[in-house]
Amino acid sequence: MAPVIPGFTYDRVPVCAGVSLSVAVGGSGRPLVLLHGFPQTHLMWRHVAADLAADHTVICPDLRGYGASDKPVETDGTVYAKRTMAADIVALARALGHERFALAGHDRGALVAFRAGLDHPETITHLACLDVLPTLDMWEVMRGVDAAVGFHLYLMAQPEGLPERMIAAAPDAFFGHFLDTWAGDAGAVPADVRAAYLDACRAAVPSIVADYRASARIDIEHDRADRDSGSRLTMPVGVLQQDWGAALGFDAAALWGDWAPRLRHTSVAYGHFMAEEAPAEVARELRALMTG
Repeated sequence: MAPVIPGFTYDRVPVCAGVSLSVAVGGSGRPLVLLHGFPQTHLMWRHVAADLAADHTVICPDLRGYGASDKPVETDGTVYAKRTMAADIVALARALGHERFALAGHDRGALVAFRAGLDHPETITHLACLDVLPTLDMWEVMRGVDAAVGFHLYLMAQPEGLPERMIAAAPDAFFGHFLDTWAGDAGAVPADVRAAYLDACRAAVPSIVADYRASARIDIEHDRADRDSGSRLTMPVGVLQQDWGAALGFDAAALWGDWAPRLRHTSVAYGHFMAEEAPAEVARELRALMTG
């Protein structure tokens, strides 16, 4: 049996025509939506969600294209745009009875959360982003040999067909590489959860590639339009980030500050999978953001 978050109930919720998201919900109180990253599912939040459920209604979906959620075929370059995926999350929360909610995302989920904050400022009360830069900034700082850690960004940005075939030829090696090399604590992802991640990714190669390809195309257009027009995140924003800017020569807090006037930026010593490696610390930071 696949792992679950203990004490949470599971459901499938339609969010738009032809797309339903798988979601785990637990706790009671002010709503908080947690969005997972790559190459994970909602299970990455299992410890943090259980902690925060003591005083919040915690909603943990699988993003479209990931996990047990629907995986629509990309047709026009917008199916996996972060704008589309952010609209999914707003629709999900409303279907569960929440017109306003706090939102936290890690990695890919943080990019969806970022877009939700820009597109739906009246809906997102607080925003947290874990270990990522906004898409436009990310592409602008990825240069030189130190940026080789982001090789997957360039691979999945390639024209349709090539990356899908390459990844599908050895999916466990590809996705497992990131689970093994990005973790600061090898024991943070136990064998059953790791297997669940790999199973989910193996079944989602085209949609995962489409998500990443969107970030090299339409997501940049949306970010650039917002930056040029002066659109900013108006809600309190918390960012937890490793200090990988030192190697690539950028100031992450400054980049985030350009988007978020009400920013709380914290550099952390644990690895990329911080919600699994340091769940108590992540839960504490999220509570501080939402009560500050």
